[in-house]
This record gives sequence, structure tokens and C-alpha cells, in this order.
Amino acid sequence: MTTHDDAPLAPARRSRLSRVLGNLAWALAGVLLSVLVLANPLHLRPVDRWVQALLGHRPADEGEGGTITTSPSPGEKKVLFYRNPMNPTITSPVPMKDEMGMDYVPVYAKGAASSSGQGVSVTIDPSVVQNMNVQVQEVQRRDLTREIRTVGYLGYDQEKMVTVTTKYPGFVEKVYVNYLGEPVRKGQALFEIYSPELVQTEQDLLSALEFARKLQDAPDGTRRRAQALVSAVRERLAYWDIRPDQIDEFEKTGEVFRTLSVVAPESGVVMKRMDGFEGMAVKPGMELFHIADLSSLWLTVEVFEGQLGWLKVGSVADISLSYFPGETFTGRVRFVEPQVSEKTRTVPLRLEVPNADGRLRSGMYATVRFHPVVAEGAIVVPSLAILRTGERNLVVVAEGEGRFAPREVTLGSEGDGETEVLSGLHAGDKVVTSAQFLLDSESSLREVIQKMVAAAKAR
Repeated sequence: MTTHDDAPLAPARRSRLSRVLGNLAWALAGVLLSVLVLANPLHLRPVDRWVQALLGHRPADEGEGGTITTSPSPGEKKVLFYRNPMNPTITSPVPMKDEMGMDYVPVYAKGAASSSGQGVSVTIDPSVVQNMNVQVQEVQRRDLTREIRTVGYLGYDQEKMVTVTTKYPGFVEKVYVNYLGEPVRKGQALFEIYSPELVQTEQDLLSALEFARKLQDAPDGTRRRAQALVSAVRERLAYWDIRPDQIDEFEKTGEVFRTLSVVAPESGVVMKRMDGFEGMAVKPGMELFHIADLSSLWLTVEVFEGQLGWLKVGSVADISLSYFPGETFTGRVRFVEPQVSEKTRTVPLRLEVPNADGRLRSGMYATVRFHPVVAEGAIVVPSLAILRTGERNLVVVAEGEGRFAPREVTLGSEGDGETEVLSGLHAGDKVVTSAQFLLDSESSLREVIQKMVAAAKAR
């Protein structure tokens, strides 16, 4: 029995029930739509393409029944997989693009062949090779040089420095050269000296000459003794560094010279002069003048003991100085010191630098570059082409037609951005100098795949 109080509640219950049923219907429809879109049980091709585009995949080919295959047509290369151009460890069984929009690189089955027994070669599409900026350089056989750079200071040539002194005592009466650095010529008078011993010897020479003239008609024995006395006095003057022309002039005039001119033995500049020289009493052996010939200078540099094996007496160096920008001078090693410094582990070298125009001066700071030959007739490759793994050294060889293969090499000396190869390469081979790490990674990955396939077939 229905009361009046329950009648108004029936419509409300029916309204709530219809809303619940409607929500359930919409939920069921959503689930069915998701199943159709994601699972695609009916194999609808538009849905497949939409899902693959959403995931970033591109179908290479579609076979019967809507299945995706990568089987090439007759005559085409078989693609094993596709590799990320930026990270070779990321691969895909189907073509796709990376985060930057770059196409994955196809890896062909033909590239899995072994190359020269050194490793697995890979074949890269020419357009991909260009995009990877693969650069190739031919291996050459030539001398390998290495630059050795050091610095040093210019100094006087010790072999062309002379000291002016006298071998007899005397008094300086007049000085002709008064300034340090003043240039002098060989034979130029430096000062006048009065020496009582020199004057006495001049008188002895005049007496001996007069005695020899008086005995010109004497017997041979007496005449020879008189000539021997003249020769003895001349030799005494020569021992005192009196020049032959001065002695000849003295004999012609027949007069005793009170003072005698002391001349420069070599051309150069005055580097040292006795202070208060004029009027001074001098003794034998006193250093009165010091003259340095600047036609050549010595440059002292130091090199490390490990570099000494490439340098020797006669090695040529290029010399540059900040005082003469853009100019290069040439020096040659004259002397190598026999001892290595215990503190710096370096060896001093002395180079002779020509200075005919006199522009170079002692004390100038110079930069020196040697370019010695460290290996003659060697197989040389750029150092950038070498892949160093720690246990072995590899280079990637370009075999032509887009094929590349790693090859193990034995290295020798290193030069200016180049390295000697002792074994593993021949003159005329072409090695990759850029992007070779990508090619080597691809080759290593291919080798792993070959080993896995071989192991599966052996089971």
C-alpha cells in the first residue's frame, strides 16, 4: 500500500538511475575506442600509421596483411638496422628521426664483411658520409719533423773577443779611443806608449844594423854573425807585438821613436777601457782595452734532456726577436755542453748567429725554434686520425665505395701534429681524420652482432 508520502520519491529515483546508466554507457564507449585505437584488432592501416607517427616511427615497407617488413627489392642492399647519427649505441629496427629531426643512419648487411683481417668494415651511404663530415687523407712516406721551441739571450762571440795589453812596461802618453762601444778597425791606433825598454831595444837594432853594414866585406863567418845579431833584435821586437811594418819604418828612418802606437788587433767595438788611462803607468799583462767583434753573436738556450737526441752541432734554428717583428734570423749550433742540470734537467746550447749588418746586440731576448728530423722516410699520418684505446691504437681506413674499416697500428715518434706508423699501414692508404670515432663505434657494434649470429648458428 502506497502512502502519499512515498509518491513524490519515485520520479527522483528514476532520474538518478538514468544518470548512472548514461555515465556507464559513456565510459564503456571510451574503453572500446581506446582498444580500437591502441590495440587495433581489426588491423586498420590508418590507425597503424597514426600510432607510428605518434611514436616517431616511419614504415619502410608494408607487406600483405598490413605487416611491416624491411626486405629489400632484388639488387638492393639489405638493411640490418638504423643507427642514431649522434649516439651510435642507440639503434632502431625501422627508420626514424632523432630528437633533432635527423634521420637515423642505415646499416647494410654488405658492410658486415671482414676487411684485411683487421676488423669489421662498415658501409655508409655517401650522403650520410657528407653529413657526418668524414674527411680522408692519404698516407705518405716522408721525413717526420718536430718543432722544439725555447728562448735565450744573445751574447758576444767568445771566439771573436780580444784583449789589448802590452808585454813591456811603459807610460801611456796619448789615447785615441775614449768611449765604450766605439767601433774600431783592425790596425787602428788605440794609444801611444813610452817604454824605456822599447827605446833601448830600438837603439840596439840601429847599432846592429850599423855593425852589419860595416862588415859587408868581411869573411862569410863574420858577416853571418853580424846578420844574426840583427835578426835577434828584430825577433825581440816581434815578441813584444811590434808589427813588421813598424820595424821596417824604424829601419828606414834610422831614428829612435820615443813613443810607439799600439793598434787594435781585430775590428769590433770597445767593450772595456781602463779608467784614467792617459798618463797611466802600465805593466805587462794589464787589460787595457777589450774589443768584441759583432759580425757574429752567440745565442745561449736550454733544451730538455729528452730533446737532446734530435739536436747536435750544426743543427739549424729559426730565431725571432720582438725588436724586429716579421723577421726571422738563422742560427747554427756551435757547442753542446756535456752536463745536464740536476735542477732543471736541461742542457745549454750555444748557437752562432750571423750579424753582418750589426743590428743585433748583446743582451737581446730571442725565441728559438728547431725543426729536427725525428724519423727519416717514415709512414706518416695525422695524429687526429689515431684512436687510442689504452691497450691498442687504431685508425679507420677508407676502402672506397663508402666502406670503412678499423686497422690496428704500431706507433713510433710524434712530430708537429703527425705520428710515425711502424706497422699496419702502407703509403697510399687513405685514413679518416674526422668522425672516425663514429665509424669505429659502428664497426665494433657490427663485430658484436656477427659474433652473436655465429654463436646462434653454432648451437
